This record gives sequence, structure tokens and C-alpha cells, in this order.
Amino acid sequence: MTALPLVFDAPRRGMPPRHLADLTREEARAAVAELGQPAFRADQLARHFYRGVTDPALMTDVPADAREALREALLPGLLTVVRHQTADNGRTRKTLWRLHDGALVESVLMRYPGRATVCISSQAGCGMACPFCATGQQGLTRNLSAAEIIGQAVAAAAAMAAGEIDGGPGRLSNVVFMGMGEPLANYARVRKTLDALLTPAPHGLGLGQRSVTVSTVGLVPAIRRLTEEGRNVTLAVSLHAPDDELRNTLVPINTRWNVGEVIDAADAYARKTGRRYSIEYALIRDVNDQPFRADLLGKLLAGKLAHVNLIPLNPTPGSQWDASPLPAQREFVARLRAAGVATTVRDTRGQDIDGACGQLAAADSVSAPSLASPSAALPVPPVEPPTELGAEGDE
Repeated sequence: MTALPLVFDAPRRGMPPRHLADLTREEARAAVAELGQPAFRADQLARHFYRGVTDPALMTDVPADAREALREALLPGLLTVVRHQTADNGRTRKTLWRLHDGALVESVLMRYPGRATVCISSQAGCGMACPFCATGQQGLTRNLSAAEIIGQAVAAAAAMAAGEIDGGPGRLSNVVFMGMGEPLANYARVRKTLDALLTPAPHGLGLGQRSVTVSTVGLVPAIRRLTEEGRNVTLAVSLHAPDDELRNTLVPINTRWNVGEVIDAADAYARKTGRRYSIEYALIRDVNDQPFRADLLGKLLAGKLAHVNLIPLNPTPGSQWDASPLPAQREFVARLRAAGVATTVRDTRGQDIDGACGQLAAADSVSAPSLASPSAALPVPPVEPPTELGAEGDE
């Protein structure tokens, strides 16, 4: 297994230009006033930004002679599409973005009947060093700004509205922080992003709290902070092992905050919010899929306000890691359910398009030398309530 150090403090690199989405409404109005424009122009710019409008010519409610100056000052282009890849008959689209400094990040837009979810990145790379994760093996390049994170969701909402995803025009309904990076290691900017996602238009995307999921490998102090701040978004904990011995290897942050401490923090979040938390568990052949580990996990979670989301690993070519075979998956599910733990299996998507976060960025690492090649990867995040194991065919 590749052993990389844990990195909590992001490398010091130049942050992107100031953007409207990085500012409070009052700060944005003040910035507009400094340009000699009425403060309400900030509200107009916000309306355009959250609708995905980037062309000044389309900002017809703003005087033509002021559009370009306002765009340059408050709506600079932060995300440039390197390429899109599509799968699932056009219902899944993965986007590789280049940032202002050449760093690469990814987002995935996934559509199901009646809903659409975007998985967004919060960091370029990741400092959590999980050995089976493509992003974790790249190391941490830097934190993203709030505007860079929000921009991924705004682009997805605009793509849905424009009918760019198979199925015609629609609405973005869900956002999951399960892309590149550890969201709670970039807490302040993720928190600002949550505000933008949940704030009604024209100053945000107007999503419901139940429609937003924040994932973490187990940064206990940050989970407690999220609990204290009173948000009711869904918390997802990437556990991947029920015992400290194995989790110390699979999820190195466990050497700082162990399984018991992570579950205690998640339980406190559930008590405060009344919301069930999700336990993400990547099933890896002959590593963490043994029946006794299913029993350990069932004992750990029995009686708790928790749900287990099992993830058949999405391996990369040449990787030493592989997904658990279907019989092992079924045995794992059966043992968890016998313990009274709600359990489903994630519907993995995009396996034919480097579906795991970090794979596209690694493939383009020639143009971004700071990003190393991965050794393996996690699958695409969930969009719909996961498929019940046994409902699918064996093939």
C-alpha cells in the first residue's frame, strides 16, 4: 500500500481572483459601489451568476457600458472546461475543470427519473492519503475557494436547465460533497458554499437542506462544529472498516480520531438534527468484505440513527484493489440487516468514463505536474436511493 503523509494545512498557493460568490451580499454591494455603480447592481449580478449566465451580452438589465467592468471585477472566469465525458446513455456527465493556476478538479452530474445530482470537489487533490482512492494518492494541491466550489454546482444547474443532459431541460435537485478533497478540511469555504446552495434565488440555488450531503473521512472537530452551527444537511462518514486496526491503514485519519470517536461525533450530529447519517463503506475484495467485519459493523451501528451505503469498488486499470464479488456483497448485506442496520448498495455509474474522482485529473497530469498518478479509486457518488442488493441481476 502506498503510504503518504496526512496533510491538514493546504499548501500556500495564490488564490483565484475575487468573485461575487466569495462575498457576502453587503460586501458585494460595497464592491459594486466602489466601481461607481448603484449597489443594487450586485443583486443583478447574483441573479445572472446563479442562473449560469457568464456572457455580459446576456446581462441586459445592466447598462451596456458597465457590464464588462462589473464582470471583470466580480464575475471572473474561475473554471475552464478541459473536457466532458458522458456515460449511461448521456445521463451521466463527468467534467474535468482547469483552475486559474492550472490545478485540475472534477465534478459529476448524474440524472435519474425525477431528480439530478451533482458531485462536487472541495479541494484540488486530497491530503487524507487513503491508499485505495485516486484523489487521496494525488496529495493535496490546494483548497478551492468558495466561488470555485459553488461554480461547479451552478454549472450543473445551468446544464440541467439548458437540457444538456439526456432527458431534456430539468432542475438540479441534489448536491453531494463527494468529489475530490476532504470537505471538512476546507471548512470555512464549504460552509460558505452551503449558504449559497441553500439560499433562495437570486442569491443562491435554493436547495433544501435534505438535498445536500457533506461527506467526511472523520475530522471529528469539524463534525462537532457543523453540529453546533445548526445545519441539517445530510452527513456521510466514509468509514470503510469497522475496526481500528484495518481502518488505520485504509483511512489514515483514523490514527488521529478512531472509529469510536468518529461514530460518537456522528451520533451527536444525529441527535442534534434528527437526521440519519450515512456510513459509506467501499467493499474491497478480501480486504474489508469478510463476514466477521460485517458483524463488527452491525454491532457498532445497531440501534443508531445510521444507514450503511455499501459501495462496490470502482477499480482503475492495473490496480491491486478490486470490488468484492457479488456473493460477498450479499453476505455482507444480509449480516448487517440481521443486526437491524438499514443497508443499501450504491448504484455505481460512469465506470466506462474513469468514473472515480481523481482519474481524469490524473490522466491530465502532464499538464498539471503537481498532480500525481493514482493507485486506485472510489466510485462515483450516489444520486438516487441506492439499489437494493438482490434487485439486480447476477450478470
